[in-house]
Amino acid sequence: MSYCRVIQNMTGAQQELHKTYHDNHYGYPIHDDNELFGRLIMEINQAGLSWETILKKEAGFRKAYHNFSIKKVAAYTEADRERLMNDAGIIRNRLKINAAIENANTILALQKEHGSFEKWLESHHPKTKEEWVKLFKKNFRFTGGEIVNEFLMSTGFLPGAHAADCSVYAKIIKAKPLWHQPVKKASAK
Repeated sequence: MSYCRVIQNMTGAQQELHKTYHDNHYGYPIHDDNELFGRLIMEINQAGLSWETILKKEAGFRKAYHNFSIKKVAAYTEADRERLMNDAGIIRNRLKINAAIENANTILALQKEHGSFEKWLESHHPKTKEEWVKLFKKNFRFTGGEIVNEFLMSTGFLPGAHAADCSVYAKIIKAKPLWHQPVKKASAK
């Protein structure tokens, strides 16, 4: 069952929390590298937990990780790691915290080489989910199949975030997600 349908069966505060994310964020292209990094942090932290838990802690993640500033997170010290391990506003898992810091450093290197994290992602379009997973596992920490799939669907690089009959689907198409763009052919020289 799609996320679009699951939300319809929810009620009250639970439905409102998910509906806000579904209607305004899920599947829309993100053009800000810090926000892309933030979504990656959230997807990594969701592993083994419910997405609802992550949505409830989003403000905590933003605060703890300096509003997802790639440069600031990349410079975190051992003291920052301990601060994060003691922060009840986030998921206190050393592997996930270390992954966020290591991935920030990876993104800085990709920005230096490609101009931005987004441009690095675009340079690999199109890929199948399996090809993306292999690429992410080669470059990033704590990025298995579900994490990579959800990260790429939620940021407009892979299709599937919304059912075609979902009211948000047309808005997503208007936002021009990369998965819906024609593939550019390499020019012959």
